[in-house]
Amino acid sequence: MIRSIETITSLIESNPSKPHLLQIHAHLIHSSLTQIPTIFTKFLSSIALSPPLFLNYSLRFITQFTNPSPFHYNLMIRAYSNSQLPIESFKFYNQMRGLGVRPNSFTSSFVLKSIIQISSLIGGKQIHSRIVRDGHQSDCQTITTLMSFYASCERWVDVCKVFDEMPQPDTVAWNVLVSCYANGGRSRDALALFDTMCNPGRGCKPDGVTCVHLLRACAHLGALDFGERVHRYIDENGYGNAINLRNSLIAMYSKCGNLDKAFQIFQQMTERNVVTWSAMISGMAMNGNGEDAIEAFKEMQRMGVPPDEQTFTGVLSACRHGRLVDEGLRLLEHMEMEFGLQPNVYHYGCVVDVLGRAGLLDQAYKLINSMRVEPDATIWRTLLGACRIHGDFALGERIIGHLIELKAQEAGDYVLLLNIYASIGNWNKVADVRKLMKEKGIQTTPGCSTIELNHKIHELVVDDDSHPRKKEIYETLHEIEQQLKIAGYVAEISSELHDMDSKDKGDALCYHSEKLAIALGVLSTPPGAAIRVANNVRICSDCHNFAKLLSSVYSRKVIIRDRNRFHHFEQGHCSCNDYW
Repeated sequence: MIRSIETITSLIESNPSKPHLLQIHAHLIHSSLTQIPTIFTKFLSSIALSPPLFLNYSLRFITQFTNPSPFHYNLMIRAYSNSQLPIESFKFYNQMRGLGVRPNSFTSSFVLKSIIQISSLIGGKQIHSRIVRDGHQSDCQTITTLMSFYASCERWVDVCKVFDEMPQPDTVAWNVLVSCYANGGRSRDALALFDTMCNPGRGCKPDGVTCVHLLRACAHLGALDFGERVHRYIDENGYGNAINLRNSLIAMYSKCGNLDKAFQIFQQMTERNVVTWSAMISGMAMNGNGEDAIEAFKEMQRMGVPPDEQTFTGVLSACRHGRLVDEGLRLLEHMEMEFGLQPNVYHYGCVVDVLGRAGLLDQAYKLINSMRVEPDATIWRTLLGACRIHGDFALGERIIGHLIELKAQEAGDYVLLLNIYASIGNWNKVADVRKLMKEKGIQTTPGCSTIELNHKIHELVVDDDSHPRKKEIYETLHEIEQQLKIAGYVAEISSELHDMDSKDKGDALCYHSEKLAIALGVLSTPPGAAIRVANNVRICSDCHNFAKLLSSVYSRKVIIRDRNRFHHFEQGHCSCNDYW
């Protein structure tokens, strides 16, 4: 009998095919071996967790055992959580409790992963209460999964509360918290956790995963100094050879406007995967080096690394920012024909943008209507932006109609239309659009800029009166404007969308968040130091002219990252060549 059990166990562990599994099961029934715990557990694991999953078969099999343990139920819950029917995991969990089988901490973790997939806040809260009731709130793995659940529901307060209640959070728990902050729009809070984790009294240090999340937060904020600090920590702690960290460093430096450093890391890497190349190509594209991005794309192919969808996102963005119309059309065509990749809406959007900015609005419109994927609101907004550039209000109104059909109207859509009407002085239409926005309760997103000074992130909004140094900022801005006016600066009043006289429009443009951030940079850094600003909206023409002239008059390099791209201002010139 013992030899037979060993033989059967060995057969089950050999990962047999489905027909062989059925034969083994028939033998188990014939030999009355299904009630032997070791064999039962091995066979259930094999049919429940090995692909393809035999969930219905597994469910029938578990009912044949007289006394299933929590481990056996966990196998089924885990199997359902990995299947196309994660809701069944939650149902099986409730069935388990109804039969009087007490779950353990692993049970809670598995069922929470299913709850995350089905996005059930009520279901997750039920599991949370049962975790407390069953006394599993001290189990780090369970509580970490619970944090991930609340994060998936964007319940950031609950994430923090669960974390704070952990008696001794480990590095994994800290990483989940950092990730939640970084992905939940709280990048500054994510960076603050780095110092807390580095405190010797905390008992755990940041690891490579922590650094990936921190670098993402630095990239979002444009926090170059903090990113360099994380880079030093990576090298000092021996994480520097990990390819995912090197890739994250390339992305961080690129998104902070330091393309030279990103390229230096890229050149030092002995191993480069598709993510590495894509990060470098995207970095070149967003920093205005379109032709270099396309050359890197060609070199990638010569090195035998096949591009993926993200690679094409980067190289088509390079065409988008570099006025490379023919190259963009060629790449879109060859994407599927040569590389077997189906273009998505974003890929089409890049080409629509480059066509639209080149004034080929009809061709762009035809491309949208000929796409093999359904156009979304973003691609219509892209063309609407081109209508603003070229003053085509007729097509702009038609595009607003498409957006209304999609029920995807945003304040930005109406702002673009306002720009079109304001540029031709049709203030009646401007008033009509504003009235419509008011009726629909649509509010514009205020401009917000961030600047990093002495390892601290400063956030300024349009007409900001909350910054502790506001008096000095406004005085410095006034002084800068006087100097720039002597050099020929005149406010670009077309950037102001209200019907008012030239003086009032100029006054309204004075206090855009980019200008306030630049003034704070001039105030807080030594002469000649570079000023780096990140902005949440597209830079307006007036702020663009302001920064360009300031870079010449004050002999400062000014780097502004807006919603679309980087603008490197130096000696009165911008890297975008006034094309954005």
